[in-house]
Amino acid sequence: MMNTVKDKSILFAKTEEQCYELKVAPNSNECLKVWVREPTWLEVQKALTSLMKIDAKRQDMDIDLNAMYRYLVENFVVRTEPSLSTIELIRLNAYVGNQLQAILPNPLNMIEEDKEKNE
Repeated sequence: MMNTVKDKSILFAKTEEQCYELKVAPNSNECLKVWVREPTWLEVQKALTSLMKIDAKRQDMDIDLNAMYRYLVENFVVRTEPSLSTIELIRLNAYVGNQLQAILPNPLNMIEEDKEKNE
């Protein structure tokens, strides 16, 4: 038998963001600092919705990863040092962008983790 949670604060997404240092180049000692916050379950659902483009007329669905990553950058990157806009973050080179992608919440992984926990 499971116990009812005593500290309800563990049920909620963390309000404090986490700072990451992304190297600007493989052999560089310079970094881009990025603060990322944890999503709520509803925000994970919204991110997944931004991923799917449904065309009712043609009765088909496309997957748009670019739209999802833009949503993630716009909603979960709290700030950067040096200060970068959403447009600038989207324009990052592949080396820095891949690091950013790795630290952003991944709605697809979160759904898989939930399925495994519930099985």
